[in-house]
Amino acid sequence: MSSTFRSLRHRNARLFFAGLAVSNVGTWLQFTAMGLLVYRLTGRSTDLGITVALQFLPMLLFGAWAGAIADRVDKRVMAMITQAALAVQALTLGILDLAGLVTIPIVYGLSLALGFANAFDNPARRGFVTELVEPEEIGNAVSLNTAVMTGSRIFGPALAALLVGPLGTGWLFTLNGLSFTAILASLAMIDTSTRHPAPRSARGGTPVRDALRFVSGQPTMFAAFLAFIVVATFGFNYNVALPKLADERWGGDHWYGWLLTVVSVGSLTGSLLTARMSKVSMRWFAWSGVLLGVSGVLVAFSPNVVWAMAASIPLGIGGAGFVTGMNAITQQECPPEMRGRILALTAVAFLGSTPIGGPITGWVGDAVGPEWSLAYGAIISLAAVAVLGWWALSRGSPVRGVPDLRNLRRNVVAVGPSPHEHP
Repeated sequence: MSSTFRSLRHRNARLFFAGLAVSNVGTWLQFTAMGLLVYRLTGRSTDLGITVALQFLPMLLFGAWAGAIADRVDKRVMAMITQAALAVQALTLGILDLAGLVTIPIVYGLSLALGFANAFDNPARRGFVTELVEPEEIGNAVSLNTAVMTGSRIFGPALAALLVGPLGTGWLFTLNGLSFTAILASLAMIDTSTRHPAPRSARGGTPVRDALRFVSGQPTMFAAFLAFIVVATFGFNYNVALPKLADERWGGDHWYGWLLTVVSVGSLTGSLLTARMSKVSMRWFAWSGVLLGVSGVLVAFSPNVVWAMAASIPLGIGGAGFVTGMNAITQQECPPEMRGRILALTAVAFLGSTPIGGPITGWVGDAVGPEWSLAYGAIISLAAVAVLGWWALSRGSPVRGVPDLRNLRRNVVAVGPSPHEHP
């Protein structure tokens, strides 16, 4: 356990992760309530897909440049500004919903506003995590950051499932807006004298192209990025597929929040398993993708909600291991002054692909069937990981410091106690 949570020996890390946990419970309240609100307004998975696409379109368009900005400014200040903007968006949506004024066009507009704030918040907030600990602990801090965010997903959807009936979606949006005070307070209380800030990149030049050249210059990392983009586009659209799948196959859309909760239990497990590793390997990344794909097919065709929940746990483990593995590997390998841009590229790959995958998933759910809205993405994910494995084995071009996939046995990472001081 001390190896898994070794970053928490730093006061700044404890403060930040505590505030992030509270805020992200609120974020998942809103995320779950948004899916229910749109589905109840229209009953169409396609409209859910459009809503999700608008939330992440700004990430696709501006995410890489937002990462370049984060590498040039104080990430803590930038994160405080973006978190305040996210609070305003949530409170506005809550007030309009409570007043009975919310419509699909309003949901679309506020979803786009949420996307703009998130596009700039993501590289600033995630890049700031790497400044909370010493350089050799960055992989652990990045994994714990994902663990905190996925852990909050256990409580957020469950609370939404419990509260949406008696309170309605408007109060859930309002509670999310209020929850941002936790992360803003933790950022304000950070001891700046004990931070480990990365060198700021120089103004001018070609910062985004420099990051792209770095990734493309590492053959195995580049192949992993391509697989990551494909899986992110088609394999993570739970919020589009599950509301209709729960309603038509398992007896009611109220199961949507509970399914997200169970997925999140698995996600927390996958994140903590990754955090235990002193160095995350490509093998872990690839096998997590396989687990994600197989479990997605099992959830899609589960005969009842009990079977669906059982299959949702490995779905969460595989998904979190896949995403956390990608984040940890890239942060282990990239230069310190490029961390914000590389984090932004992974965010663009993961979140920015949603405007493509979300509407496609919604269309599949309406035109083909709710089961296939989840299953088709799982099958594509398995194919992408299989191609990555074949390519790495045949080419054998390892990333600097990452084990060579030509010999899978050498990719096993020791998970014993950290050589550094424990909490």
